[in-house]
Amino acid sequence: MTIQLEQQWVLQPGDQVAGRRIRGGLGDISVEVAGDPVYAPYDGRVRPASHNADCVFYSSPELPAYLFRWCGLQNPRLGNVQQGDQVAIAQTLEFATLRKQPSGRWAMVEPSISMLERTLERASGE
Repeated sequence: MTIQLEQQWVLQPGDQVAGRRIRGGLGDISVEVAGDPVYAPYDGRVRPASHNADCVFYSSPELPAYLFRWCGLQNPRLGNVQQGDQVAIAQTLEFATLRKQPSGRWAMVEPSISMLERTLERASGE
């Protein structure tokens, strides 16, 4: 059976980002992190997600229209973070990107490869 999707995402299961394999896609992206750190891609804030203890929301004034949900984290660091700070470690990082719509609601959108790279590899201040 062939299914035509409205949007074709660049990242697909099996692809590699920052030397790590993508396990799932179309919605949350599942990345095999194997106990490695998850980093703050920009100066920002990490808040707990109310629905799940191992999930957080990350936001940054650098990207005001976006909110990032990271799940699968072990002992996440909450509060204000600086670019390159270790936020947590994970075995598998579930990464979702949400974009604020004109209505004020959030829509899940395809994550940027460069944003994933900045989250998986420590970025220094630019």
